[in-house]
Amino acid sequence: MHVHMHVLVEPVIIWLTHQGSYGEFGERLMSRTHNGMASTDLQGVVWQKSLHSNANGTCVELARLPGGDVAVRNSRFPDGPALIYTRAEIESLILGVKDGEFDHLM
Repeated sequence: MHVHMHVLVEPVIIWLTHQGSYGEFGERLMSRTHNGMASTDLQGVVWQKSLHSNANGTCVELARLPGGDVAVRNSRFPDGPALIYTRAEIESLILGVKDGEFDHLM
């Protein structure tokens, strides 16, 4: 009796790390994105901040990642950590901001 099993593996977003490890042939090995990873490890992304940000550079920056997730970082610490959110999470935040749900924080 033979039993065949099929395993479905979901795709995973992977990034090259600028400090990363190197393989046998000198190629860079990949690592997954995760909350708190160094924003400098997200190579090739374009960081964007609001036009309402002040001249001192104290602002929140966002970058769209392949696959649709969004990275967020503090512009005062561009080499610091990035938080990774789904598109749905960012959409909920933006809708809440537009509706005035966070006005009490300013």
